[in-house]
Amino acid sequence: MKETMKDIILNASADMTESCHKTDFIVSRGERCLPDRSCIIRILKDLKRVMFPGYFGEENIALISPQYFIGDRLIDIYGKLKPQVEISLYYRDFEKYTQEEISERAEEVCETFFKKLPYVQQMLLKDVQAGFDGDPAAKSREDVVISYPGLFAIFVYRIAHELYVQDVPFLPRIMTEYAHSRTGIDINSGAQIGEYFFIDHGTGVVIGETTEIGNNVKLYQGVTLGALSTRSGQKLKGKKRHPTIKDNVTVYSGASILGGETEIGEGVIVAGGAFVTKSVPAHTKVIVKNPEIKIKDSDEKIELQTTENKEGIWEI
Repeated sequence: MKETMKDIILNASADMTESCHKTDFIVSRGERCLPDRSCIIRILKDLKRVMFPGYFGEENIALISPQYFIGDRLIDIYGKLKPQVEISLYYRDFEKYTQEEISERAEEVCETFFKKLPYVQQMLLKDVQAGFDGDPAAKSREDVVISYPGLFAIFVYRIAHELYVQDVPFLPRIMTEYAHSRTGIDINSGAQIGEYFFIDHGTGVVIGETTEIGNNVKLYQGVTLGALSTRSGQKLKGKKRHPTIKDNVTVYSGASILGGETEIGEGVIVAGGAFVTKSVPAHTKVIVKNPEIKIKDSDEKIELQTTENKEGIWEI
């Protein structure tokens, strides 16, 4: 006898329920809630309006009375943020602390976070200037603020980083993955990034959790500041796995710089497509040797040959 749709749904739901009971991280939740992703995205949108009053949204008051506008928005953001911080902390720490202690900790997190917002804004204004100075196609600073995906990803990172350093679970990752989905730029909230930072074009940029980036650094699309692949997994948690990039470095498109012991010295220029797994001294250039290209008539077979040294595909 052919199964009815009702039977198929009942069987599927039974099998899926059984899988849930066999999976610890689903069953162990109990009645604990997870943070609301849509609420966190709304918080980011409100913070963007606060950081750049009058640029996002329709409020004329942002220009007429910016202090009133910012204060009013911050009160609203606090009302949204504290419950999400509290939910996140409770989910992780409910066995170690009472609800009252977790609520007090959430309040402390918010106090520290809001105290840091003026500093975050100052850093973002320097990032805007870096974008304007670094891209001849930028018509104005306003152009950078309202349209550049690199600045949006950096904005989200700088907000998320202030929660990451306070060891708030869930929220920093939700924020940076939202930016990742919007821009194709993946900046882990744990990275340490200095001032006057610019990502040009941006798509495909990856910056790992323990990356350290100095001041006045410029990255182009497709750059990876990543870890060397290992099978150690969680054993490497908390250890330096990603490179250090010193001040005034430019990394061109498609370059990969990998490993926690890899340091790119001050003023280095890394050519596009370079694959770097060891340190580079200051004020040098990392160059990928050009392939030898032969051009023949269109009816002849095309042969491409590459030339590379025996020591690797990049040279200093």
